[in-house]
Amino acid sequence: MVGQMLMGLADTLMVGRVGVIPLAAAAFVNAVVHLPLVFSVGLLSSVSVMVSQAYGANEPKEAGEALRHGLLIASVTGVLTVAGSFALVPVLHLFGQPTDVIGACTAYLLLLGASMLPLGVAHTCKLFGESLNRPWTPSLILLGGVLLNIFLNWILIYGNWGAPALGLEGAGWATLLARIATAAGLIVFAVRSPSLRRFQPLHWFAKFQRSWFDRLLSLGWPVATQHLLEVSAFAFAAVMMGWISADAMAAHQVAITCASTTFMFPFGVGMAVCIRVGHVWGAGQFERMRRIGFVGLGMGAGIMAIFGTLFIVGRVPLARLFVTAQEAVDLTAQLFLVAALFQVADGLQVVAISALRGLSDVRVPAIIAVLAYWVVAVPAGYYLSFKANLGAVGIWIGLAGGLGTAACGLSWRFHLKSKPTQRRSTPPEHTTVVG
Repeated sequence: MVGQMLMGLADTLMVGRVGVIPLAAAAFVNAVVHLPLVFSVGLLSSVSVMVSQAYGANEPKEAGEALRHGLLIASVTGVLTVAGSFALVPVLHLFGQPTDVIGACTAYLLLLGASMLPLGVAHTCKLFGESLNRPWTPSLILLGGVLLNIFLNWILIYGNWGAPALGLEGAGWATLLARIATAAGLIVFAVRSPSLRRFQPLHWFAKFQRSWFDRLLSLGWPVATQHLLEVSAFAFAAVMMGWISADAMAAHQVAITCASTTFMFPFGVGMAVCIRVGHVWGAGQFERMRRIGFVGLGMGAGIMAIFGTLFIVGRVPLARLFVTAQEAVDLTAQLFLVAALFQVADGLQVVAISALRGLSDVRVPAIIAVLAYWVVAVPAGYYLSFKANLGAVGIWIGLAGGLGTAACGLSWRFHLKSKPTQRRSTPPEHTTVVG
């Protein structure tokens, strides 16, 4: 998961050397394109749940069908994202961003939107391997894609090796090409790996079954909604930054990219917790379920406490890695302080919701997300920024409050759902395995 974020981190670091306006344009585009990305990731999380529960119940055919139908869902959502990117171009001015920022971001928006199709396919294959206890090969393929992206950035952003210096557009081309290569590698892994052969579909091109789509979507829609509500709050925060200044947008892009990168560590722990909970749920080993969840919560909180300390101590040097203008450096350092405060809450909420997902508990967490991000985070951020005159820092304080609310609500929900009186004798509805 860090490998997924390192592409965005590399783009931010390398585009930041071109100037504040390209960096602000990258912040705006990433905020917009990130919405369909996280919606797709949430929708496809059902593949991980169903494959892991099938693995626990020793039902290899079910795992293969989850992969086959999940790949079609990923392809459809990817195509819709590409179409949506083209549809947005004529109406970008409606977002109220600075004119020079809008003028700089069109090509990057189209290229980043196009990269969502291979990214969705790659993510589905990655989930398949991880849920079957084969995480290392997908990780290495993703890291290879990151290195390819950095190399292509160096060529296309700055015009090395005789290539034209394309700036921000070059970063878009680099990301698209790297994600295509990553998707190709992960498809080969899912189809050809001997360790996964027993779980592969018996007939790749057999007729698709509506019942499988119903099962996957019934688990995936609430998770996708929860992801969308969370990330749309952060995306709206980026839009509000544009109402302040280009420097505020640039500072937000740097800070949110770093915070999103650290978030991937507890997100990875959460995915492991989801898979392990799914394994023991499918196998009927309910006594292990609660222990797995709370150990994961402790790991997520501990990891993020370390990152929070690093943000406090290294906030100014970190800011100077990305931007050179002193005003942008100072503002970025202030945002790192707020990011440090919500690191532990961010780790707790993602592990807790992942543990609940392993139990197929997805609807109530989505409601908690509505309350946390759109009743607490966004209104509080708007008030603190524009009414209390705290500017960009006020927006981030609101986001911190929303993450804290989510962490408390979701952790308590897992506590209730994992109590002995809540355990079932069979896996929950919408799965096809018997514990």
